[in-house]
Amino acid sequence: MTGPALNVAATRVGTHALGPGRRSVVWVQGCPFRCPGCLAPEWIPDRAARHAHPAELADELLADPGVTGLTLSGGEPMTQAGGLAALVRAARGRRDLSVICFTGYRLERLRARPPAPGVTELLGLLDVLIDGRYVAGLDDGKGLRGSSNQRVHHLTPRLAGCGYDFTGGPRTAEITVDGTTALLVGVPPPGLLTAFDSAVRETRSRLLPPGTPDATPGAPGRAPLPTRPREDN
Repeated sequence: MTGPALNVAATRVGTHALGPGRRSVVWVQGCPFRCPGCLAPEWIPDRAARHAHPAELADELLADPGVTGLTLSGGEPMTQAGGLAALVRAARGRRDLSVICFTGYRLERLRARPPAPGVTELLGLLDVLIDGRYVAGLDDGKGLRGSSNQRVHHLTPRLAGCGYDFTGGPRTAEITVDGTTALLVGVPPPGLLTAFDSAVRETRSRLLPPGTPDATPGAPGRAPLPTRPREDN
């Protein structure tokens, strides 16, 4: 199964922080939006990151046999819709999976004026779409969407009755450390980002030579301690 190669910012295999069940996540590099308060500014530039083919990425994301779903985020997934559609098809060829996707575009815009090739195909493969740009002043600390203006669309009934509260449920997040890289997975509960940044600064001061520039604060991302991934666009 082929498709356009993906420009990938980061991946996480096996998490409970971004939707119901055990999921694998792919964050793509590049976003046309610059939402004030964006927590992943390092993933906004349309620059080369990790080059990955859909079939190979599907194998990576499904390396955990307990994974029951995929979550697509970024960056802006719809700018790489063709590659992500190929990824979803490849993954579902191996296992029955639910798929959740974040986007800064409104669903109506995606259907009327797709911003990139493959958008219509990708929409047809999604179970849940969370749409709209992140608005820091509307971040109510609830649910899987980053701010209350963002909408949760059940494009299929698959996850509608699963008991997971996408809009009002408590938020969870996970922090992983790989060498000198920290990755925060999930939509952070209130206060977590402040604590995360404080811990990162303290760790950097102990691990890195004096005078090392601070890494760009951000959200869904990887950086030389920090990185704070946030699932909103």
